[in-house]
Amino acid sequence: MYDKMSITILPDGTIKIETNKISGPNHLSAEKFVKAVNELAGGDTTATRKVVAMHNHVQDAHTHTH
Repeated sequence: MYDKMSITILPDGTIKIETNKISGPNHLSAEKFVKAVNELAGGDTTATRKVVAMHNHVQDAHTHTH
């Protein structure tokens, strides 16, 4: 499944944004959205790349902490 973002606000205030594979036409918009969330929330930002072995594809996970 392409172009899906999951946004979770954890109990400690961390904003967690997980994406599956984003298609070319939507990639720039997704990057701008994640950047805007990071800028508006302030604090430290960490981006990690998560490999899902069972499906053999890569997911991006972006987290933001205060």
